[in-house]
Amino acid sequence: MSCVVCPKCGLALERAPRTWKCPRGHSFDVAREGYVNLLLVQHKSSRDPGDNPEMVRSRRAFLDDGHYRPLRDAAVARLAPLGARSLLDAGCGEGYYTDAFTSVAAEVYGLDISRPAIQLAARRTRGVTWLVGSSAVLPFADASLDLVCNLFCQPQVAQMHRVLAPGGHVLLVTPAPSHLLSLREALFEQVREHEPDKFLAGFDPLFELRERDTVRFPLHLERTALQQLLQMTPYAWKARPDRRTALEQAQALDTEAVFSLLLFRRK
Repeated sequence: MSCVVCPKCGLALERAPRTWKCPRGHSFDVAREGYVNLLLVQHKSSRDPGDNPEMVRSRRAFLDDGHYRPLRDAAVARLAPLGARSLLDAGCGEGYYTDAFTSVAAEVYGLDISRPAIQLAARRTRGVTWLVGSSAVLPFADASLDLVCNLFCQPQVAQMHRVLAPGGHVLLVTPAPSHLLSLREALFEQVREHEPDKFLAGFDPLFELRERDTVRFPLHLERTALQQLLQMTPYAWKARPDRRTALEQAQALDTEAVFSLLLFRRK
């Protein structure tokens, strides 16, 4: 029985090559790229929620060039010892990290609210079940997953707790206080530190923090990579246009990527 459930009634979806159906007759077509759209209109905040095609393409190009490869390797290294059978990458984007997670779990699901992101992910990787859906209303049965990964997205703690089996884990990845500091200094007059600790209270009392690590590595970004990074992050959209333009026209930038990796266990 599939752990993916109908977003309308909550019953298990039976998979077929062209259509997924539940016992009550609700059906969802499989797109030609191989993904299934389970996002109901009432769960949308706009007509086309999530990252737009330009943002998705910029992130794909930036990540494919290996700039964040140390983070991906670190995440895989922390997940491998858990022995998970099933893994959900919630807010998976275009699937760069999800693709690597196939080495640590037999069943891998990638879910994102952005249809352009899932389309791009599904075109590349066939060994993952790709879903358009909302992390705020996960289309998975209760206690059906061993592991949920949440990279750079607002964690929906209650939903993750619901879909995880007892003893299951959440890997939360978030920018550390000094992440991309020199880039942010170029964009903003006053730079606020990222606050990974702000998430801890939200996980208590449903989860316990088992591990915490910091991953850091230098980045030398030529103009094209710098423009891609600006396009894929929210920083540039919050900066003054003149500061953003000046940074986009810079020949290069040296900065440092710093991430906090927090591993939680479901109580």
